[in-house]
Amino acid sequence: MLSKSVRAALALLLLPATAMAQGTGQGWAPERPVTIVNPYAAGSTTDTLARTLAQGMTARLAQPVVVQNRDGAAGGIGTAFVTRAAPDGHTLLFAPAVVLSVLPARGDPGYGPEALVPICQTFENAMAIAVRPESPFATLADLVAAARARPGAVTFGHQGIASIPHLAALELAEAAGLQFQDVPYRGEPAVLTDLRAGRVDFAVTVMGSLAGQNMRVLGVFAPARHPLMPEVPTVAELGFPVAPTSFGGLFAPAGTPQAARVALEAACLAAARDEAYRAVAARVFQPETPEAPADALAARLARDIADKRRLLTAIGAAR
Repeated sequence: MLSKSVRAALALLLLPATAMAQGTGQGWAPERPVTIVNPYAAGSTTDTLARTLAQGMTARLAQPVVVQNRDGAAGGIGTAFVTRAAPDGHTLLFAPAVVLSVLPARGDPGYGPEALVPICQTFENAMAIAVRPESPFATLADLVAAARARPGAVTFGHQGIASIPHLAALELAEAAGLQFQDVPYRGEPAVLTDLRAGRVDFAVTVMGSLAGQNMRVLGVFAPARHPLMPEVPTVAELGFPVAPTSFGGLFAPAGTPQAARVALEAACLAAARDEAYRAVAARVFQPETPEAPADALAARLARDIADKRRLLTAIGAAR
């Protein structure tokens, strides 16, 4: 059962930016440069998307929109920084939902999910099950059969306990009645290095990380086949109805005026529809239209918070 504080946070998240903004969204504009904080390292996929989005928002807001990297603690350091910023529309966060759905559920990162409000969704990463080209597993059915024959013997690599790839593999194991041996790493590059070397049997990773990699993809965690890999079936097609994804976008500190939220939402959505942003997104296997308004992101985030707490509780990783 969700705690009273979590239920309160979900209620706040479900308030769309436009709910109380009738007539107040006109006329707001930033008075100085806007900072978008990326809570991950420079050069990451998130960083590339954030910088491209910032360029598009600059054109709409008539003020520079700059990206600042504040990485560390799996995204918690940069996220906490934004929650403490003045709620005036000039400091924003570009991050996946995991910083609100997983980090506060696992420990105390210095904020709760109610500390930020959604502005707009700008990305969605499908998860994929990958093996090295020489793997004996030609299909997901092969992998499942091996795991059933030898419970706990088939190994999978992921980028850390309670990371989205880790939780995706656990959802598959739960749906299929399997037991895998998980091997956590610090970051996806290390996972893929050991997967290529045969030190782990398979990995669950975001599809963008497979760009340019020589890997065999057995299945995709998504509602439909990915347009860039149409030959790869979804996990649901193969009999396991799970489709966890990593999604996220732009957030603002709680208390940001509704007028600012509405103006920022409009600029964010327009920038996410620019050809420049779509071109960058396509290179990292983003869907064609990953953007969504604040109310849709809020509803999806609320579901994700509840789902992730259930999973984390099941594996004993929730506080």
